[in-house]
Amino acid sequence: MVLWRHGQTAWNLERRFQGSTDIPLTETGMAQARRAARLLASMGPDAIVASDLQRASDTAAELAAVTGLPVARTAALRETYAGEWQGLTHDEILAKHGEQYAAWKRGEPVRRGGGELETEVADRAAPVVLEHAGRLPEGGTLVVVSHGGTIRTTIGRLLGLQPHDWESLGGLSNCCWSVLGEGARGWRLLEHNAGTLPEPVLGDDD
Repeated sequence: MVLWRHGQTAWNLERRFQGSTDIPLTETGMAQARRAARLLASMGPDAIVASDLQRASDTAAELAAVTGLPVARTAALRETYAGEWQGLTHDEILAKHGEQYAAWKRGEPVRRGGGELETEVADRAAPVVLEHAGRLPEGGTLVVVSHGGTIRTTIGRLLGLQPHDWESLGGLSNCCWSVLGEGARGWRLLEHNAGTLPEPVLGDDD
């Protein structure tokens, strides 16, 4: 299972919280998606499922173009809805919602901006990922195209980590991915933030 974050957006560069706001890729983001798609295609994926937000959907389309696979799009893989935080820059969030931000970073269950809890994101995303993984042929590979926060919470849930510990999984850079494989005792993290030389993590999950 490959969990692939979308390419760069203008809001990533501005450190502006996107959440479920539907922001398109930049030209750089499209180029990132094309490059990453060629690498991921070499893994011989069997299926692609993606968030229906255009930054993820357009990223997935690049892999579909190389592999010929269809893309199953679903709202269940959207980024965390964060209410009043959405559209604010990192500095604006700290200024207006500093206590809430600090509580979130401590691992407390926080409805950022009045939005979703991280556990609620995992509740909607992880079952969809498992459903699509369950349809794979023996030894098959699923590519999940989503968002930094949603991928992190999904990985945390699949690995059986407590929500408080999900923050220990570092964020994904644009168009990088993590790889999970099935072991004797469940899912295992095989690679994390792979796909390029280290780059800054720009986005809602930094």
